[in-house]
Amino acid sequence: GDSWGIFTFLCAALCNLPALPALNCSEELGAGQSIQQTYDLTRYLEHQLRTLAGTYLNYLGPPFNEPDFNPPRLARAERVPSATVDLDLWRGLTDNARLAANYRAYSRLLCYLRVLDGQVGTAELRHRLAHFCASLQGLVLSIGGVMSSLGYPLPAGPAGPPAGPPGAPPAPNDFLKKMDDFWLLKELQTWLWRSAKDFNRLKKKVPPAVVTLRLEARGF
Repeated sequence: GDSWGIFTFLCAALCNLPALPALNCSEELGAGQSIQQTYDLTRYLEHQLRTLAGTYLNYLGPPFNEPDFNPPRLARAERVPSATVDLDLWRGLTDNARLAANYRAYSRLLCYLRVLDGQVGTAELRHRLAHFCASLQGLVLSIGGVMSSLGYPLPAGPAGPPAGPPGAPPAPNDFLKKMDDFWLLKELQTWLWRSAKDFNRLKKKVPPAVVTLRLEARGF
């Protein structure tokens, strides 16, 4: 029939082309995939921190490991980047401003955690803290990658892990030192919870990676 004749004609035409074009398939890894990876890493860190926080609070002992322990935030703890910003105010910021705030906060929180890692007395807890620090370092780099892919400049961050918490004098007693550690973990939990929401919203605004087919016509 007519359909078979058209099909035969097309096959013959393709067979007699002087040179077939090379078809290249390449995936452009853009902002969409970078945002998705950062979101996934944030959720992973949330899960990782739940286990680490429980272990660390047990290491601190009572009252820090008691479920209903909810102390007021002391002036010393204000040095830890706080995530307790009004949600409407936070959502009103530009994507660039929120990403820069996340980048700066995690860079600084990482410095505190590295100091913590060098102070704990058990090998198992040091191992868990070191693993979490490595994951958090990956999150800082991942946020930087998202900013670069969206064309945003990276904010200035700490040059490296300080000898002590940035700008913080040593705690005058053991209880206040434990309070510093408690607030560090508490703020980390809040930052990661909010960051997961930030990247979930952002990935809905940015299209996923596109598979592009490029046709190289050589002799065609």
